[in-house]
Amino acid sequence: MVAILLVAAALLIAYGRHRIHFSWHIFVEQLRQAEWGRILLALGSIYLGYVFRSVRWALLIRHNKRVPLLSLLGTQVIGFTAVALIGRVADPVRPYLVSKKTGLPLSSQVAVYIVERLFDAGSMALIFCSVILLAPAGSLPHPEIIRKASYTALATTIAGGLFLVAVRFSGSAVASFSERAFSVASRKLGKAVGDKIRTFHAGLDTLRSFSDFGTVLTLSLAMWFLIALAYLETTRAFVASPQLGHMTVSQCMLLMASSMVASGFQLPILGWFTQIIAVAAAMSGFFGVASEPATGCAATLLLVTFLGIVPVGLIWARFDHVSLKNVTRESGHAEEDVTHPPVTTQEA
Repeated sequence: MVAILLVAAALLIAYGRHRIHFSWHIFVEQLRQAEWGRILLALGSIYLGYVFRSVRWALLIRHNKRVPLLSLLGTQVIGFTAVALIGRVADPVRPYLVSKKTGLPLSSQVAVYIVERLFDAGSMALIFCSVILLAPAGSLPHPEIIRKASYTALATTIAGGLFLVAVRFSGSAVASFSERAFSVASRKLGKAVGDKIRTFHAGLDTLRSFSDFGTVLTLSLAMWFLIALAYLETTRAFVASPQLGHMTVSQCMLLMASSMVASGFQLPILGWFTQIIAVAAAMSGFFGVASEPATGCAATLLLVTFLGIVPVGLIWARFDHVSLKNVTRESGHAEEDVTHPPVTTQEA
């Protein structure tokens, strides 16, 4: 499988070289002239973000079990290492490892994972919309389209927040209504939607006060601020390219959003190359960056924001006697048992 992916990546790169004039000499020079102090600062910001993730998860489960705030740091580091190396199929690794470490039911940790993802999406959208909508006139390409996209993202975030409140206080009613509504198209779909909302409602039980909500939101915003800082410092490190060296915050937000979209369907190994190509294309298309610095910056962004945790995760997994391959397989099977429990004779 790995060999097939590497061949596909090689063919993809070969295709790109024939389509676009690319100088490896200029590419290497761009990397050599980069300010690596900025890149190390960006990597440090990403590492600190994992600390915030550990603290956030510990706070989300504190009403069920109190654990030291940094005790779940290994589960986060190993989980994201699995995603980086194996792909999105490894997403259940984090809740699975937390469940094993704390002794809490996996279903409760899957619910926490869903809540965590919602806060991630909402925080990212709030930061993106705030920066884009306050950007000076003329600082962004296609400003009308980008502003419309920002308003859409902001409206979606508000709608998501209202849905969160509705599920938090009337989860059973929302689940039953949604199940009936979707069952019109498919009974199986209706049941799946209803079960997902009930799981989500169970996760929201971790937020029992406005103080809980405010604390988790603050941590999420701080974490995504660190991620945005990592993007900004990495792009500005490429001082040999005027467009990258003088990248503004609003431009960086646009680049960051493009990277998030590209990483949404992360495949093992091959996904690294497709993400580099997609982000480099965004730099060239939006800001007119030459292909060599764009590719160098995109590759560095991938290393800093996505693959930078891999060495730490592999070492941590070795000390914890965790096999990434085995834990990915086990967590996938365990999550299926939670989200699709076997049908009993009475249920049938």
